[in-house]
Order: sequence, then structure tokens, then C-alpha cells
Amino acid sequence: MTSSLEFRNVGLIYPGRDRSEPSVPVLDRVNLSVSSGEFVVIIGRSGSGKTSLLNIAAGFQRPTSGQLLVDGAPIQGPGVDRAVVFQDDALYPWLTAAENIAFPLKLAGVPKAQRETQVTDLLRDVGLEGQGQRRIWELSGGMRQRVGIARALASKPRFLLLDEPLGALDALTRTRLQLFLLQIWQASRSGALLITHSIEEALLLATRIVVLAPNPGRIAQVVNVGFGHEILAGASAQKIRQTASFRQTYDDLTDLIEGDDTEGLAA
Repeated sequence: MTSSLEFRNVGLIYPGRDRSEPSVPVLDRVNLSVSSGEFVVIIGRSGSGKTSLLNIAAGFQRPTSGQLLVDGAPIQGPGVDRAVVFQDDALYPWLTAAENIAFPLKLAGVPKAQRETQVTDLLRDVGLEGQGQRRIWELSGGMRQRVGIARALASKPRFLLLDEPLGALDALTRTRLQLFLLQIWQASRSGALLITHSIEEALLLATRIVVLAPNPGRIAQVVNVGFGHEILAGASAQKIRQTASFRQTYDDLTDLIEGDDTEGLAA
């Protein structure tokens, strides 16, 4: 079954703290749809409202105007159909890796034996087989993010919402986990919405890149890309980065984000 996550004329305004301060427009008439099997990446300069858009998608924040809908139904808040992975892994340090992954299943009332089976499967899926009894502080940054992703997948969400989950990692670990994210997304068949500051990361992962213009945040351009599918088909990410099409698209996106040209790329 194909699901859709739809932003329909979404706007967001932060009111001033008192009457002497003007309100601040954050997002303006954002229209965007993410479907199952899509990996949509949002990039843009500071002030473009990237994180606010993801918070609205998660149900953490209500838009001032417009609607967010899942399969045509307006959302009322956070839900198991949308799982969030943060830059800070947000894990419980007093629990083991397995206990962290099992936590949402326990809240949902899943019986213990079933929880244990699902957690074992998830640990294997994220490459942490046999690591379930380790404490969070015993794990590397990359391993902690894998646990966070496994916990997000535990509820079998229709959409993965990813708020710069690789942003705090070193370059080598980040490169490895980019491929991991692609593989997890493909296996889960979920729709994915990722916030990142990295143009290279956006190009390697996305099926569509949404470029936001700032002040207030609005969609400047949507770019269809397919480098991630090439990587999943066996192509080397390193070799893809060296291709003329990758370099040209990277340069065009850089010009679009850093300049004022919102017509520089074909949708």
C-alpha cells in the first residue's frame, strides 16, 4: 500500500514576545508531498525553516496556516506512522541497546517474547547483531545512531523523518552510514524525509531534493536525482562523486542555495 505525507499550503509564523516585537514569518505556503518509496531531502540556507518543516511533519509543532495530512487525513500530533531520528541520538543511557529499541514496542503493549524477537531482527538489520546487551555509553557515535534508527523502525512507520542524523559524525563514519541509510530505506519501503546541510549528502541519498529559500522559508526549486539508486544497484559512491553529472549538479545546487537564483535548475 502506498502512503503519502502531504504539506498543503503550510505556513508558520512565530509571534513577537510582546506587542513591541513584530511577528516572524518562518514558512510560507509550502506545498510538498512525500510518498512511500521516495527519499526526499530538504536543504537550504539558515533561516529557510528546514527544522520547522520537519517538526510540523512529526506533529511536534502545529502550522499557523495550512495542513499536514497522512493518506489524506489531517494529523493531530505525533504518531506511530511517522518516526523521527535526531542528530543527537536521544537514546536512554541507563538502558541497553536492546532495551532502547524495545521501548516503543513496550509502550505499544507488544508481548515480551514478541518484543525480543523483533529487537533481535532489528539489531541484525542495522548491523549490530550480538550488541544488544551493551550500554549506550559503550557504543561509538555511529553505533548509537544505528540503535536510534532501529528504534525508529520498531513501530514500522510509514515515514522516516531524519533531522541531520549524521551531522555529528566524523567524515568516514558519515560516509558509511549514508550507504546504510539508503539500504535501510530501501528495505523498509517507507517514505523518507531528511534534513541536511550537506549538498553532497543530499545528492547521494535523495530521489528528490527540495531547496528552500529563506526568510520566510519557501520552496525555491525541486530537483529530481538518481545517484542513490545507482549506489543501491552496486555503483561506487566514490566514483559517482567524480562523474561530470554529479559535479555539475553539485555546483548548480551550491549556486542556487548561496545565491539569489531560484530559476537555475530544472525541476
